[in-house]
Amino acid sequence: MESLNISEDTPKLKNDNGHDGLGDKMDVSRDLQSEAQEEKVDDNVGLNDLVEKKDGSRDLQSKTEQKLDNDSSDKINESRNLVDKMDENRVLESKSREAMDQTTEEVLGEENEQEPVFDGTEVPGMEASRSASTRSLDLYPETQGVVEKAVALKNFVKEKGVVAVSSVLRRLSGKKDENGQDVFEDENRDAPDSTENSDAKEVSQKTTEKSAWNPLSYITMSRDADADNKAELREEVVEESAQPIAMKGRILLYTRLGCQDCKEARLFLYWKKLSYIEINIDIYPSRKLELEKISGSSAVPKVFFNEILIGGLNELKALNESGMLNEKIDYLINEEPSFEAPLPPLSGEDDLSSSGAIDELALIVRKMKESIVVKDRFYKMRRITNCFLGSEAVDFLSEDQYLEREEAIEFGRKLASKLFFEHVIEENLFEDGNHLYRFLDNDPIVSSQCHNIPRGIIDVKPKPIIEIASRLRFLSHAILEAYTSEDGKHVDYRSIHGSEEYARYLRIVEELQRVEVQDMLREEKLAFFINLYNMMAIHAILVLGHPAGPLERRKLFGDFKYVVGGSTYSLSAIQNGILRANQRPPYNLMKPFGAKDKRSKVALPYPEPLIHFALVCGTRSGPALRCYSPGNIDKELMEAARDFLRNGGIVIDLNVKVASASKILKWFSVDFGKNEVEVLKHASNYLEPADSEGLLDLLANSQLKVIHQPYDWGLNR
Repeated sequence: MESLNISEDTPKLKNDNGHDGLGDKMDVSRDLQSEAQEEKVDDNVGLNDLVEKKDGSRDLQSKTEQKLDNDSSDKINESRNLVDKMDENRVLESKSREAMDQTTEEVLGEENEQEPVFDGTEVPGMEASRSASTRSLDLYPETQGVVEKAVALKNFVKEKGVVAVSSVLRRLSGKKDENGQDVFEDENRDAPDSTENSDAKEVSQKTTEKSAWNPLSYITMSRDADADNKAELREEVVEESAQPIAMKGRILLYTRLGCQDCKEARLFLYWKKLSYIEINIDIYPSRKLELEKISGSSAVPKVFFNEILIGGLNELKALNESGMLNEKIDYLINEEPSFEAPLPPLSGEDDLSSSGAIDELALIVRKMKESIVVKDRFYKMRRITNCFLGSEAVDFLSEDQYLEREEAIEFGRKLASKLFFEHVIEENLFEDGNHLYRFLDNDPIVSSQCHNIPRGIIDVKPKPIIEIASRLRFLSHAILEAYTSEDGKHVDYRSIHGSEEYARYLRIVEELQRVEVQDMLREEKLAFFINLYNMMAIHAILVLGHPAGPLERRKLFGDFKYVVGGSTYSLSAIQNGILRANQRPPYNLMKPFGAKDKRSKVALPYPEPLIHFALVCGTRSGPALRCYSPGNIDKELMEAARDFLRNGGIVIDLNVKVASASKILKWFSVDFGKNEVEVLKHASNYLEPADSEGLLDLLANSQLKVIHQPYDWGLNR
């Protein structure tokens, strides 16, 4: 090619010390000019290369430019037109590649769905030895030919497109790299063109490397990246817009549960970018008396700016409309609260968690732990950690309580029944001899994974589970009202973490260590474990952070635990073991509780399908956060199902006869019906009447196509 010859001849100009070869070089230029009619692109690039790459005499450059000025200007325009056409070709090639990728994605979409993408509690390494495409072809052998044709066609278009673009770019270049490969020189191009050409060069280099390229993975990564970028941008905008005003003073907001004006007062202060401290008089009953004393009434909401009583919601709005609220805000910015101003809630104020009678048995166990030897021992070819002998416990109890040996054994059984310790493999309750036992807080799982026993076994007598559940429900309601959006879809985790309500919650869940939960009624058990799950998920996120992938989700759902009634419960155990009546989790082979697991006695007798619209694990695709009560649990669960399914859980397009359903209905389909039709019929009970009727008609005529929505694991903040 002539352009390549020019590139090879150009160094000769750089090495010339005089003008002896000027005539020869001009002859070369004239020859190229005469051949431009046959190959305009090569001629033009050669001229450009001759002009751009010479480093010899400036006089030679000036004479050459004058000689070729008229002809080269026309050829430059033609070259630019050609480059524009090549840009259009690249766009068309890109669009065709995207279309082919989309086609391939549609063909392979069904197969991709077979790959487990769940909460991390699925069997480790399940189907990991096989690729997604191999598994999908095994599951759907009839699609193998279609898939292969689609992939082959996509690869053909991609390879030909890349080759065509790279060939033109090499022709326009005329340069070679160290390995003799043609490369593209973009020094003389505009900034946008140079960016596109550098991208094309990168594509060409990747093609020569023959690296594996999975279009479905690329699409997935691109979408994830776009979603992450949009989410980060949205979060930055929200954080920037929601930055509170810095002030020396303090705002106190008195509220109570279920008060609509209190909700509006929170929104008003948030809208004005005013940070405040909330005092819920239902949670702090002593503050109700304080409010009556300083304001003459216990009506809420009440707002204090330092020691100044502003009033309720109407007074706030009136001040804002008159413009006087800005003066009050200026006062807060510059003035610290005086000693007459109401104080924020104090740690442990009106908290019943630390109250109650001291458990004398707990004191005996504490002394027992200090006296007997707790160490690792071998039992039935196994190494048992942190255990003690039954005979040693009997010796201690006989001496400490002045008991005969038989009486000491009975006393030890009483301690075991109160869940202070248990046999290491649960062979018996308590016996004398070489049997091995372990204290509750010395269990390796309890000590390493349970987060409601930070100080060991508490010394207060266990309270009835109904009382603890009631206080937990009350506190959960207050936290959700104060720190979540009105629709329950967004949670202010940062504010929860620094609140006194959260500190009180941590003290309440410590009381669950040795409670009796087996005798709870169905409604009480449903409400208690749903509320505990939702608050436990918030606690886990605040401790572990938001999970970034399946491994982190495994820690969140499977490794973060509470001790409840002497047994350990993870989020997965509560959902699948208790509320789903010991059903296998999705993509798992084993049930949560074995036949001899004492937690199976706590599990519900049959699965409760509507719990999936109430359990919130901190994701954007999950349901809204609510608080549930045992008296209205079934009604509240039906309302939660309606809210979730009518607001995106199922989207029906009657025109194209397609239903888009949440992944929750797929993962837990066994709870809703035997097949997809039964699942959708079950869900239709909670849709709008028109949507329900249309869905049932399509199901009856077998005309409905069902797709499942991507699940967004992003944090619901």
